[in-house]
Formats: sequence, structure tokens, C-alpha cells
Amino acid sequence: MVMPTFLLYGANGYTGRLIAREAVVRGLHPVLAGRNAEAVSALARELGLKHRIFSLEDAAATRAGLEGVQAVLHCAGPFAHTAQPMVDACLEARVHYLDITGEIRVFEALAARDTEAMAAGILLLPGVGFDVVPSDCLAAHLHRRLPAAKRLTLAFQGIGRYSRGTATTIIENLPHGGAVRRSGMLTNVPAAWRTRVIDFGQGPTLAVTIPWGDIATAYRSTGIGDIEVYTAVSRWQLRLMRLSRLFHWILRTSLVQNFFKRRIQAGPPGPSDEERARGRTYLWGEVEDGQGRRLVSRLRGPEGYTFTMLTALAAMTHVLNSDAPPGYQTPSLAYGPDFVLEVPGVERVDE
Repeated sequence: MVMPTFLLYGANGYTGRLIAREAVVRGLHPVLAGRNAEAVSALARELGLKHRIFSLEDAAATRAGLEGVQAVLHCAGPFAHTAQPMVDACLEARVHYLDITGEIRVFEALAARDTEAMAAGILLLPGVGFDVVPSDCLAAHLHRRLPAAKRLTLAFQGIGRYSRGTATTIIENLPHGGAVRRSGMLTNVPAAWRTRVIDFGQGPTLAVTIPWGDIATAYRSTGIGDIEVYTAVSRWQLRLMRLSRLFHWILRTSLVQNFFKRRIQAGPPGPSDEERARGRTYLWGEVEDGQGRRLVSRLRGPEGYTFTMLTALAAMTHVLNSDAPPGYQTPSLAYGPDFVLEVPGVERVDE
């Protein structure tokens, strides 16, 4: 029996290449796609896969590009620019949609299309990478442990060198400051709004609030109204983040944005294989119920881009096996709090 295939869009990007190569190792045969004909076709020849070339700016070509596939794994960010046209095509073609975004605005925009997805009978599942599978599953696990929780705090440590796509997304979102959830509402806060010391399992570590995707997704996964997400930082990183508050208006200008994007494109595409092999990620989560009860859980796993490669393919394997609940989903809503434990090397510990 031949397993139904999927389209991997943005296959020539840093993360797309990792996923394409691992898919072949697993005996999967995605159709590689993107707008860079030379890069996509070269990768397809290397891996012995079919490929298609089209731009998401061409709606008709995008719809045609989905012909004959069961699902799309969208890896071409920033997704604030690319998610809508791909989702539009998937809804029309009745093709399941997965992506590796971590952008709050994208999660919220796709959640608003739940009714359309239900009517089309397709799954909308953004965030099947490090953003946000491990943190979303940790949030759902903590809620399972304390169903009456009113407050959720998540944190992570271990992100090393960024890929070009991730760095570009960070630059585009830097002028917008931070975000938290308060009483169920998305709330804007200044960059580096709050700090705390967190033990990820290796001793006390300084951490600062960031607008991570779980500000959007964890609320839908758990119903908890007050959510903050932190990342581990050094003192100088914290100072730079706070300094950005003074210059957010400059950071919005096309001159500054283009300068940083050119620098990003001139740098390495992402972590080396050796860096990924050495890297580890650590997550921490805490829930409180307002009555003095507090529970903590920790999660550790592979380096972030390796994590993304593994969780994205794990999610796609579910979809190809007809495990694709229709409508907008988060990873834990679709596949449960223990979905992340399907990834080799992931360990979870409860206090």
C-alpha cells in the first residue's frame, strides 16, 4: 500500500531541507515545492523526489500546485506574509494544512477560520515545530494535572543559532514589543516586560517574557486565561531587549528592516549539523489555581531545529494515516498532551 503524499512548500529553506531529507530516510516521498526553481529542483534531484515550482502570490498556480496531495507542510515564512494564500488554496482544494510558524498573529488568524475548515473537512494545524509542539503539549499536560488552573507560565532554554527564516521573523516582529494573555485577552506589553529566575533542571537561570506562540495557542489548548512565556537570557541580552523599547519606531522603518535582513541573508543558513547534534532544549511550565496550589513540569529534548524536523514529520504521519481532526487545532488538541513524547529523546518530569 502506497501512503498518500504531501507537499513540502519552502523545501529549499533551512528547515525545509532538514525535513525533506529526514522524510526520505523514513520512506516518505513528499512533493518538494517553492518559488526558487533552481534550488528546489536541485534538492529534488538529490533526493529522487518530484517537485513543483510556484509562488504563493499566484493564487491559481498555488491551487494547481496542490493537485493530488493529501496535505501541505508549509515551511516558507515569515508566515504573516505566506500563511493566508496557502490556507486559501488548501480550503478550496480540501487539502490539510500544517506549518511551522510561531507567530501569534498567524495562530489567531487561522483560528478565526475554524468554521471554514470544518465545512471543508480539513485540518488547520499551525505550529508543528519547536514552535509550539513541546510547549503546547507541556501546557496541556499541566492543565491535565491541575484542571482548575487559572494561571499558566511557560519557559524555554537552549535555542542556539537561528535560521535565516527565524531571524527574519524576529526582526519583523521586534518593533511590536511583547505580549501576554490576561483574562483571556491578548495584551500588548513592552519588550522584556518582566523577568524571573527559573530552574530548567540545571540551576537558577535568568529569563524574560517574550511574545511566543503559546500566548495564542495555550489559551485554546487549556482555556487558562492568564498566560506568560519566558526565555532564558544573559544580562547583556536583557539590556539589549530593554533598549529596543526606546528605538521601536526606528526598528519599524524599511531602511533599518532591510539592513538587518541583508545581514541575515549574508550569514549562515542556520546551525551546522554538529551544532544541532550537540544542542539540547529545556522547557519549564507552572500552573496555579488561585487557591495556593502550584504544580511544575519540565521537558527536555533535542536541539530546536532537530525538534522541529521530528515533530513536523510526526504530525504529518498522523495526517497521512487519516488522523486529521477537521477544523483549527493546536498540536495537543489534535494529538493529546503526550504527542511530544513520540519524539525520540524527549523526557518529561513532574514535580
